[in-house]
Amino acid sequence: ALCCREEPASSRTQPTPTAMAGDNGDAAAEGQDIFYVCKKSLEQLREQVKKGDEVSQELVNQLAFPDQLADEEVMVPVDMRGVEEEFDDVEQMVEKLGAKGTAEAFLKAREYFEANKDKDPEDERPKEMTAAEWKQLLAEDIMEGEEEEDLDLEDEEEDLDEGDEEGAEGEGEPAAKKAKTG
Repeated sequence: ALCCREEPASSRTQPTPTAMAGDNGDAAAEGQDIFYVCKKSLEQLREQVKKGDEVSQELVNQLAFPDQLADEEVMVPVDMRGVEEEFDDVEQMVEKLGAKGTAEAFLKAREYFEANKDKDPEDERPKEMTAAEWKQLLAEDIMEGEEEEDLDLEDEEEDLDEGDEEGAEGEGEPAAKKAKTG
């Protein structure tokens, strides 16, 4: 599911979103599919769409890839289940829907989040945060992901080491048996 920030424990990152979930049974069973976007960009896009103005790719990029935002900018959660179809990432979404369609999809995702169809208690729902807070959470997630990868690599190395030892022992036994019987 396309996501930048779910909860702090999430391993998803926004600059390279992995997937987007449409409003299907699987997504509903999994719960929210939260993506954080720039509040100011979202409001600008809302006005442009409402007026029927041309939506710029640059504004869509500011919305979907807010890593270049000033630290004091406000980020708001949207629930990508509000988008009617699945996309692998924002680039695919723009390719298929164009800038205006992508803007409309993010507006639907915000409306879906605000509707709180799961009736989650307000204190348990994702909250607005500053771009600085979002960047910090993202950095923590990336660090956690790297630590997990390092642990996986260490496990693989240990498995390889054990395999070498077993192989050496296995080769030694037949030689010893041959020596006894020969």
